[in-house]
Amino acid sequence: MSEFAYTDRDFDRIRALIRQRAGIALADGKRDMAYSRLARLLRKAHLRSVNDYLDQLERQGTTDDWQDFINALTTNLTSFFRESHHFDMLRELLRRKGAPAQQRIWCAGASTGEEAWTLAITACEAFDSLQPPVEIIATDIDTACLQTARRAVYPLTRIEGLSEARKRRYFQRGTGNNMGSARVIPSLQKLVSFAPSNLLDRQWPVQGPLDAIFCRNVMIYFDKTTQRRLLERMAPMLRPDGLFFAGHSESFFHAADVVRACGRTVYAPVRSRHVGFAA
Repeated sequence: MSEFAYTDRDFDRIRALIRQRAGIALADGKRDMAYSRLARLLRKAHLRSVNDYLDQLERQGTTDDWQDFINALTTNLTSFFRESHHFDMLRELLRRKGAPAQQRIWCAGASTGEEAWTLAITACEAFDSLQPPVEIIATDIDTACLQTARRAVYPLTRIEGLSEARKRRYFQRGTGNNMGSARVIPSLQKLVSFAPSNLLDRQWPVQGPLDAIFCRNVMIYFDKTTQRRLLERMAPMLRPDGLFFAGHSESFFHAADVVRACGRTVYAPVRSRHVGFAA
């Protein structure tokens, strides 16, 4: 027996609200996931049914209440150097442009920060410097995840897949009360700025021109219409030779007049003459 009363109608309301607020299209099979994610918020509010929670949220929910709702229903799966071929392509792009030109990267959907710090490491390796001419703007709708990202401290298990050389150069091992954790070095932290952002908002905390946009495993939560609308906004933010990096299960054949494939889940704005790299 469930701890809280929960009906199909409740799930339909959840789906409608998260789509309205964040553009996320919850699939039919996410019914139990939605319940388990929201259960903590019901306990906190001392409510006995999902219907009562949703009524209260819609009737008198504060900005923080709505943010808690969004945070609970967003999925944040990330790791350092996930889909590593993307960072190989980015490294080549940065090297080809070279210094001293300032290059700008948007990490949209930064989650708990691993991807943003991987971008910073890639930039350092591209220029063989801890002060590369690169600016990284990292955004996410989940404010709780952004707090972790800004803190830049991770359990050692999160970096165990990195080479020993990268661990030594880019992380500081914790001692005393911080034993078992590692912190991103200050030089890397200076390259990245974090900001909350809902991709459905009319204004974003980042502007073009950009050399690269990493928006990986984000579009899969939107329907095709919303995907296209976002791509139509993002593509013009890229420089003519800029690249858009998507997740491994994302494809944009329905927006072939906006972006075109030029590598493994890598796209360029159609207005560009970029020929891509070998995959």
